[in-house]
Amino acid sequence: MSAYSVTVRNLTKKFNQFVAVDDISFDIYKGEIFGFLGANGAGKTTTIRILCGLLLPTAGEGRVGDFDIMRESEKIKQNIGYMSQKFSLYNDLTIRENIRFFGGVYNLSNSQLQEAEEKILEQMHLKDWGNRLTGALPLGWKQRLALGCAVIHDPAIIFLDEPTGGVDPISRREFWAFIYQLAAAGKTIFVTTHYMDEAEYCNRLSIMYDGKIIALDTPTRLKIQYHSEKIEDIFIHLVERRTSN
Repeated sequence: MSAYSVTVRNLTKKFNQFVAVDDISFDIYKGEIFGFLGANGAGKTTTIRILCGLLLPTAGEGRVGDFDIMRESEKIKQNIGYMSQKFSLYNDLTIRENIRFFGGVYNLSNSQLQEAEEKILEQMHLKDWGNRLTGALPLGWKQRLALGCAVIHDPAIIFLDEPTGGVDPISRREFWAFIYQLAAAGKTIFVTTHYMDEAEYCNRLSIMYDGKIIALDTPTRLKIQYHSEKIEDIFIHLVERRTSN
């Protein structure tokens, strides 16, 4: 049995002459919160879309769970949870209707769906809002619902692409509390972010710049290595060093 949920070797993605992901390699342990930190355009979203079976790489190899990213993209899609950057639910459906729709996408039985619906409403603190139109929710509440729908089929590996973008600080903190609950239940979490403070919440952190991974370790060890108390200062230092070369 492998200790890893995700393995990536020499992953590259080109769009014509533009290299979005440039020969990156990493492993993610089972039950780990693994963070991808980087500015917009660093290659985070392209990487996560490849690992979710939504894009094929130009070169390299990798596995998500038991499945190969080159040959088994459809199986990957059915066996992971994925929450995209943009709110991907249906604004003209109620909260309960959105949950039921995604339960149907993942072929849950009626009894499984009923149990999952009540669990999501309870965990995401949406029980009193279940019959409201999703479009009327504040953004932070929408993101809670999107996370709930992403994990409705109880996947072992969950990909979250900048899940707290545009969300207020209190909602962001609550959202990360939900992420910790999932990790405590043994789920593997891969999360991209450009918020420096969120990097502190990850078990391990990789920093991306210009399609490359320029640092990868625990937040604590990165601070020791670069003699800094803030991930933000480390990020700025690494980027400035790259741009000056």
